[in-house]
Amino acid sequence: MARRLTAAALSLLSLLALASCTGKEAPQQPQGAADPPRIVVASGQDVTGKNGIRQQLIDAWNAREGEHGYRARLVELPGSADQQRSQLLGALQSGGAEYDVVNLDVTWVPEFAAAGLIRPLTGAAVKSPDDIIEAVDRTSFWDGERYAVPFNSDVGLLYYRKDHLKDAGASKTELGRGVTWADLRRLIDAVNDDSPKPADYEEGWTTQLAAYEGRTVNAIEAFASAVPDFALTDEDGRYSADEAQLMAGVTELRERTASPYMLEESSGFREAESLSAFAEGRTTFLRHWPYVYPALYERFKERLGVTRLPGKAVLGGQNLAVTSNTSEQRAAKAAELIAFLTDPDSERCLLRAGFAATRTSAYEHPGGTPECRHASAYSAGPSASPTGESAEVKAPDQLAGGVSYSRDILLPSLSQAVQRPRTPLYGAVTQTLITELGALYGHRPPGDAQVAKSLDEALNKVLPG
Repeated sequence: MARRLTAAALSLLSLLALASCTGKEAPQQPQGAADPPRIVVASGQDVTGKNGIRQQLIDAWNAREGEHGYRARLVELPGSADQQRSQLLGALQSGGAEYDVVNLDVTWVPEFAAAGLIRPLTGAAVKSPDDIIEAVDRTSFWDGERYAVPFNSDVGLLYYRKDHLKDAGASKTELGRGVTWADLRRLIDAVNDDSPKPADYEEGWTTQLAAYEGRTVNAIEAFASAVPDFALTDEDGRYSADEAQLMAGVTELRERTASPYMLEESSGFREAESLSAFAEGRTTFLRHWPYVYPALYERFKERLGVTRLPGKAVLGGQNLAVTSNTSEQRAAKAAELIAFLTDPDSERCLLRAGFAATRTSAYEHPGGTPECRHASAYSAGPSASPTGESAEVKAPDQLAGGVSYSRDILLPSLSQAVQRPRTPLYGAVTQTLITELGALYGHRPPGDAQVAKSLDEALNKVLPG
């Protein structure tokens, strides 16, 4: 049964939209001045809010208008990621929208490239490519050519309540870099066996398993953890798994999401619902993305822990690409804009704002203050808020035992993350996974072998090879 969000959960979620009422407006053109040519950037919603870090980086580009003669405008597309993909596909295929740059989910790059909707990029679009995290940069290529440049990355992390573990007398309350799913189950057992249990506690952990991309992400993480070097598709987008591998993955996914470990409602949760359940104290553990770390720390302070996800974690994020519809002249300027938005300084700013940066250099000074010149609101120090003022509470980089959040948790998670299937048919693949694996969360779930067989047959129909 769906629950209404508590005041505490609503307060936490509001922190993630803090920037929606802050920040400076972009400089206005002098009255009567001729409008400079524009580069239009289409993107999904910025999780740092209205006039968040993406807008501030574009404002910084616009402040240099005298150098390049153009202004950029950010257009945020409404709806879910699937809806944004459909909007972009329709707009670019029809030529009905004047988008010069598109911010694509990493899984969309092969589809847009194969359809001729984005153009190959030259070296002018990317500064210091050797600085980009290798696993992240691989998402920018299709068929041997670079079609995009990584903008902000993403990877699954494990958040936990240290006070729950301490009160249960758990052997470990500070989880290091090598926590396993077996460790996780033992810790959940300790909390479940504790009497009295923590206030509002129900089950051990929660994640995102509703019938959307979150279910695919959790499935690929389970499959890749159960099968060494697992891949649903090869480098050409052909189906490369088999029924035995799928069987191992389905078994792993079922074990992770079975009672008494997972909160039962998680089978219908997206990001917001899982975050709320954790914020309400209904679970001890949460699988979520890096951008929630500042808000969770704001709420729980030293009671919050964060570490690498056990097993394999899926790589997320967005990449910037130049559309094929734009003119050659505008395409050249669009490439310059992409180079600016993804340069080392911009990546430091993105990391400061809560995104996962795509460059190794952004993580060079753990616990310190990475220099961020492009966006002044994020350059005042590690406690800077989107208003440019110092915040009372910091989300610390330095954790217990000398562990650095950025260097020892986030960077290795990105470097060792696994990709979702690389194929121009990704939309059909993810819908197949969502549909077939939904059987695990029905009223009478079939056995693992039956689910694997049905999934194998379905994937053989939608993928070549």
